[in-house]
Amino acid sequence: MDKSRRLFLQMGSSAAASFVLSTCGRSPNAGQLAQGQVLSPTPACDPEGSATPPQTAGPFYTPNSPERASLIEPGTAGAVIILTGQVLSSDCTPLANALLDFWHTDAQGQYDNTGYTLRGHQFTDAQGRYRLETIIPGIYPGRTRHFHVKVQAPDKSLLTTQLYFPEEALNDKDGLFQPELLMNINAERPEKQATFNFVL
Repeated sequence: MDKSRRLFLQMGSSAAASFVLSTCGRSPNAGQLAQGQVLSPTPACDPEGSATPPQTAGPFYTPNSPERASLIEPGTAGAVIILTGQVLSSDCTPLANALLDFWHTDAQGQYDNTGYTLRGHQFTDAQGRYRLETIIPGIYPGRTRHFHVKVQAPDKSLLTTQLYFPEEALNDKDGLFQPELLMNINAERPEKQATFNFVL
């Protein structure tokens, strides 16, 4: 990882992120995530639709996460889920080399605040696609089930938001929940398949 990208992840601020991603080069691992893999279909982009709504990062964001497309490590417990999609501009143009930084709780609803368990970032390929392998998070007290993510494409503002699971009993009781941030989930396979497109 080059020095400028490391600086971005350490600083974690919107202004610094915009500057660094607009001036640094393509990640050497960008585009490798989808090579040799067939990604699930993603929801259609609507040019008349609105951008993905932002949400709070919450108190448990950790900068400088490792670059990886799978958050599953030896000993990670929980049901596996594969999340795929694209990062798109408002006119539905795929955004290559966009950064996605994910974090969430473990199966018991606990965040790792001392290390990088269930935390990691990656970059979209030339078609703006990403693929994340992880587990279904547990429920943190006071919240419904969710993923956290920061998304930024070159020359675009940083989006911090959260993704939600459909048909969760706590969705309607969570003050942060927004239906626009629901993932599409196919539960028919042994590994659940989820899709979500980010529009910046």
